[in-house]
Amino acid sequence: MALYSSETGLDSHRVRFVIAEKGINVDVINITQNESAAADLAEINPYNSAPTLVDRDLVLYNAGVINDYLDERYPHPPLMPVDPVSRAKLRLVHHRIRQDWYSLAYEIEASTGKKSEQVARQLKESIIAANELFKVQDYLLSDELTLVDCMLGPLMWRLSHYGVRLGKPGSSVETYAQRVFSKASFKSSLTMAERELVLRAS
Repeated sequence: MALYSSETGLDSHRVRFVIAEKGINVDVINITQNESAAADLAEINPYNSAPTLVDRDLVLYNAGVINDYLDERYPHPPLMPVDPVSRAKLRLVHHRIRQDWYSLAYEIEASTGKKSEQVARQLKESIIAANELFKVQDYLLSDELTLVDCMLGPLMWRLSHYGVRLGKPGSSVETYAQRVFSKASFKSSLTMAERELVLRAS
């Protein structure tokens, strides 16, 4: 099994976090530094995008699709609830994070100057508005890590790089983020470039 991954890509990080949490043996191919791998990716993925997972004859792209597949193929530890209602609720929260927060993160990464600062403020306000939700349990939806947390962790890691500092109004979010960051699987999911993002911002 191989994963074509960007060394700083938000979506690639999501998948690497799931792989690390489940302890899956995967050959991670860094397309940022490997020109031949980047050329191979263009041939197997019509969108030429990372992350892309290759498992024998199966080629998957889109981080959400890849993570769903990994959770089903490698069921331990489970990152989705067992019952259909809870699974549907998790998928809805997953969708809202992608629509409301990831979309702003993508915009920040694609813009500069005042535009980037404006979008960063919007992201900060939106996350702070959800602060109370992070007080209830150890992780966002339960006391166990789920795919939602594997999506949130990489985003939270990049906030300082985006110029977003939550401060006291987002204290519960920051406590949650530190809980995720302290996990061995999260630490091992980080590339050197991702570690440097935070070092440069501090």
